[in-house]
Amino acid sequence: MSYILTTQCRDEIGLIAKITSLCHEHNLNIVRNNEFVDTEGKRFFMRTELTGTPSERFLSQLQASLPEGAITHLHSPTKVKVVLLATKEAHCLGGVLLKQFENAFNIDVQAVIANYPGLAPLANAFNVPFHCISHEGLSRSEHDKKVGDLISKYSPDLIGLAKYMRILSPEFVARFEDKIINIHHSFLPAFIGAKPYHQAFERGVKIIGATAHFVNNELDEGPIIVQDVTQVTHANNAESMAKIGRDIEKTVFCKALQLASEYKVFINGNKTVVFK
Repeated sequence: MSYILTTQCRDEIGLIAKITSLCHEHNLNIVRNNEFVDTEGKRFFMRTELTGTPSERFLSQLQASLPEGAITHLHSPTKVKVVLLATKEAHCLGGVLLKQFENAFNIDVQAVIANYPGLAPLANAFNVPFHCISHEGLSRSEHDKKVGDLISKYSPDLIGLAKYMRILSPEFVARFEDKIINIHHSFLPAFIGAKPYHQAFERGVKIIGATAHFVNNELDEGPIIVQDVTQVTHANNAESMAKIGRDIEKTVFCKALQLASEYKVFINGNKTVVFK
């Protein structure tokens, strides 16, 4: 069997030796290891791919050997459960569903939830359950509670906002803390509000891109996971920029979900540690 061990804790001397020695004691073979020390925050992060059969005592012994407050998880090779939220745009949702169909992801999309019905045929084409929960006539908190209650029935490991054009309430964010991944164009905060590509065109930008990040209560300011950009020229109008931007958004969103599902992403305050 293969496992992934993730460790984060206060940094101190000898952590790698302690972890690898304990793996050896339990007859676990390390096939890949990544580690990083945030010298300013004095935090240690490590991702270890293992083969073997861990005993029930392995994690408890590991926890006891690490600094107080250490966070350790031993992840089995089962697929990560994901629920996707969407509104009307299909590119990010379709990108993830196609990747899953190709078995290119370590994820299992449990359901698609949208506040409009238009994307039902796309989800149905990939045999993924589709739910429409309209926001009409509901407050933001009321709608978020309905959506959150449905999400909870699936018990997902991650929630992907596939161009879900709704601002989430603090209660919703707290309910699924550190599980929500969003995608947006990289113009923020330079081009806030409606029609960002039109704003960018009017400003004459030469680079456009996209950002995937974890969601917190600061709008589009959560810890960044992946970013990518491409160049544009004076010959691009707002519509062609939007088309190029959608391709980047799809790629970046899929990459963020892939990294998170492979346990390569650690939240470190308002930043992330991402092992490639």
